[in-house]
This record gives sequence, structure tokens and C-alpha cells, in this order.
Amino acid sequence: MRLQRLGKVINVTPSRNVIVKIAEPPKMSSAVVDEGLNAVGRVFDIIGPVASPYAVVKPTIKAPEKLVNKQLYLLLSKRERSKRA
Repeated sequence: MRLQRLGKVINVTPSRNVIVKIAEPPKMSSAVVDEGLNAVGRVFDIIGPVASPYAVVKPTIKAPEKLVNKQLYLLLSKRERSKRA
């Protein structure tokens, strides 16, 4: 199991999706965890300009508001690790 930094949570939308400021677009449907390796959700969409993208994470937790200003990470599988290396 390997982690890759996704980015920092900047907002939670009224529909309860989590908006994350990212440097590099992740693969769609990638598993997202917090710093404690707790499952948070999955990458649902990439929005914004190419030079400054944001990931939309569909949360699987009851209180996504608690994630604001926290770092989130991608949980990479063995196959994804070999592609990114």
C-alpha cells in the first residue's frame, strides 16, 4: 500500500462533495484517505482550469465538513504504483 498526496481540502459543497486543491489530476475513482489512513471517499470529477485544477471527492463519511483545511491522499494499488514510477 502506498500513498500519494492528493491535496488540501478547501470546501464542502451544498451537495456535500469535497473540493480539493490539487497539483496534478488523479485517476478518476481513485480511493481517497486522510492522514490516519481512514477512507474518505473516491475522486468523482476534476474541475477548474488546467493550470489550477481541483478534484471533487464523493465522500463516504458522515461529516465531510471536518476535512476542511486537511490534507488528503490517494491510496495507490500495486498496478497504479508501477504505472506512476
